[in-house]
Amino acid sequence: MRVGIGYDVHRLTRGRRLFLGGLEFEKAEFGLDGHSDADVLLHAVMDAMLGAAGLRDIGFYFPNTDEKYKNIRSTELLRKVKDMIDKEGYSIGNIDVIVVAEYPRMSPYIEKIRNAMAGILNIDIKQIAIKATTEEGLGFIGAKEGIAVYSTVTLVEKK
Repeated sequence: MRVGIGYDVHRLTRGRRLFLGGLEFEKAEFGLDGHSDADVLLHAVMDAMLGAAGLRDIGFYFPNTDEKYKNIRSTELLRKVKDMIDKEGYSIGNIDVIVVAEYPRMSPYIEKIRNAMAGILNIDIKQIAIKATTEEGLGFIGAKEGIAVYSTVTLVEKK
């Protein structure tokens, strides 16, 4: 078994669509700023997957200086990372995520995100845990200026 840790943070901004965990949050007042769709949740998960496989981070494989990744959906990148993990001879054992955000309220979306991720990764929903917390009004997250996500992923060798 191999374990990887991922972390990502993006600034909230007006005028962008909000994507988290592969879902678009309809009628969101704010979106996340970034070169791709800035799906901070999937970015943290991808980094954890890559780390568990002993590979480089997502910025190495999908640099924000490459125009072909401008506004790309992170779901596409997640599929590519899954292919990389498969080629390395691993399968996903477990994904564990903590979303730290004052905005949006996450609880109505957690099961939808788990289902979306399970479908993309072709794993059982029970292999994905997503929790959400706030910063109790403290710091940039508490001021609704950004969202941070922590993730761990376990990989197991394919037989």
